[in-house]
Amino acid sequence: MIEKKKIVNREEKAVLVGLVQKGQTEQQVVEYLDELAFLAETAGALTVKRFTQKMLHPDSKTFLGKGKLEEIKNYLISKGDINMVVFDDELTGSQIINIEKLLGVKIIDRSDLILDIFAARAKTAQAKTQVELAQYQYILPRLKGMWKHLERQGGGVGTRGPGETEIETDRRIVKDKIALLRKRLSEIDKQAFTQRKERGEFIRVALVGYTNVGKSTLMNILSKSEVFAENKLFATLDTTTRKVVFEQTPFLLSDTVGFIRKLPHHLVESFKSTLDEVREADILLHVVDISHPRYEEQWEVVNKTLAELKAGEKPTITIFNKMDRYEAITFDEWLEEEVKQDILRELRERWQEETKGNCVFVSATERRNLDVLRQTILNRVRELYQIRYPYKAEFFY
Repeated sequence: MIEKKKIVNREEKAVLVGLVQKGQTEQQVVEYLDELAFLAETAGALTVKRFTQKMLHPDSKTFLGKGKLEEIKNYLISKGDINMVVFDDELTGSQIINIEKLLGVKIIDRSDLILDIFAARAKTAQAKTQVELAQYQYILPRLKGMWKHLERQGGGVGTRGPGETEIETDRRIVKDKIALLRKRLSEIDKQAFTQRKERGEFIRVALVGYTNVGKSTLMNILSKSEVFAENKLFATLDTTTRKVVFEQTPFLLSDTVGFIRKLPHHLVESFKSTLDEVREADILLHVVDISHPRYEEQWEVVNKTLAELKAGEKPTITIFNKMDRYEAITFDEWLEEEVKQDILRELRERWQEETKGNCVFVSATERRNLDVLRQTILNRVRELYQIRYPYKAEFFY
């Protein structure tokens, strides 16, 4: 088992960097950095400053222009207590080396940060193996610079990667390790596949959505179970499945890992078995945080990911969650009740049309409209039982 450094017992301070590239607006990059700050907070770092630069494309050697790097360096020197700089885009190994030489602090990118969070959150043998495989796949093309990067004393965010103790510089050793982890994961996948097949003839329903939209909270409410849920990104990595019964009609409900913008492709590959719950589901419950300023973009990110998983055509109920927060953000105290209702009606009508009537607006924390949600799920589950298992459906009424 590869030794991993312990997380430092103090909050690290971070500077965030975003690049405004062709086709992007400054406002978009500001919002992307908001998400990066949330990722950093989840990993245990405090964001103290943000820098952005407009460029048609990243510099191949230093990602940013020399002037912007000099500006960041002067800021770091003036503060003196900042541990790292986090980039919102993926960096190459040579870029990491060059930027570290110029700035003199730890440099990590978005993928490295997400991997760090996954490493901290992985609890089961399957999740740990998946994360370790993704870490090695991330490191392999960055061998020249990453070993030094991972060897740094002090640990902390971005340094939970494998191989800190002896620094395996041989590319062949890393490839062998990847092959070994893939074999181990394949064995775990076979066990998981067998377990899924042994669940019997039940309709399968899977909760999907962007990370931190309230999937686990809804899982707890709908299944009356206790699934770990908190206001942090990737609160859980492992798929949880529960048998649920609505009005004598049983079905299996699964909570899955959240999706995110720019999710590293090697993570998607490593978490294939977890995502099989999505592929094999009969019905998807796509949870959306409607209070988020870019909830439509998150909705599209999830739909795109589902399409890549060949699950985009499955029967889907879109659940617009956190309506209480949406109303608190949208309505001020002076707004007339009639105007509020008009806004809500237009919102509902728009998404009813967009989803062809397959959507529900709820507040999980306030238990609002959950009866409608339960009935919507029940109706769809019963419809599928009539099609898939008609000889069982007659017992559910």
